Amino acid sequence: MAEVEDAIERADRESFTRQPPKTLQARINFLMKQLKTTKAVAQEIGVSQRSVERYRKGERRHPPRAIAERIDAAVRQRWQPQVRRRRRKQAATSTGITVETKARFGYTAPVGTTDDGRFRRLTVHLPPAYAQRLFNARDAGASDQQMRQIIAEGFKEIYFQDGGTRATGLSDVEINDIDYLDLDY
Repeated sequence: MAEVEDAIERADRESFTRQPPKTLQARINFLMKQLKTTKAVAQEIGVSQRSVERYRKGERRHPPRAIAERIDAAVRQRWQPQVRRRRRKQAATSTGITVETKARFGYTAPVGTTDDGRFRRLTVHLPPAYAQRLFNARDAGASDQQMRQIIAEGFKEIYFQDGGTRATGLSDVEINDIDYLDLDY
């Protein structure tokens, strides 16, 4: 599963200043503006060109649930790209990112201390540098595991080591089993 990718997408959707089109016809017209041809829209949502034409003209108003969900996802993915970019830039340069999760954290610690991984529920605000690294990794096509590692490094520095004032012998933190993960920026 791509938990981090999904969390970034959900956080992006929360930043919308206007709601995406609601009717099927308006959604198809929006996709037509973005993708330019009925063939491109048809390939994106997995239907025939003729179906796209019917949706666009209003001849068909109720597609099967799976197709309706693909149309909704395609619209939301392309909706308000400037708003998304502005919010990401703000998070990466000044405000940072808040990560809320319930996950199993494993870590490498000095001898004589416990390194048993256990589920923790954490809400941690990471500085802008971690937001920038996370967005850069996503844009570069990083795997979910690589993005988890960026978040784990932020947790190590901010939460576990408290900026270097405690747990200084802690060398590695891993996020293993994610129950849920939400981001806010």
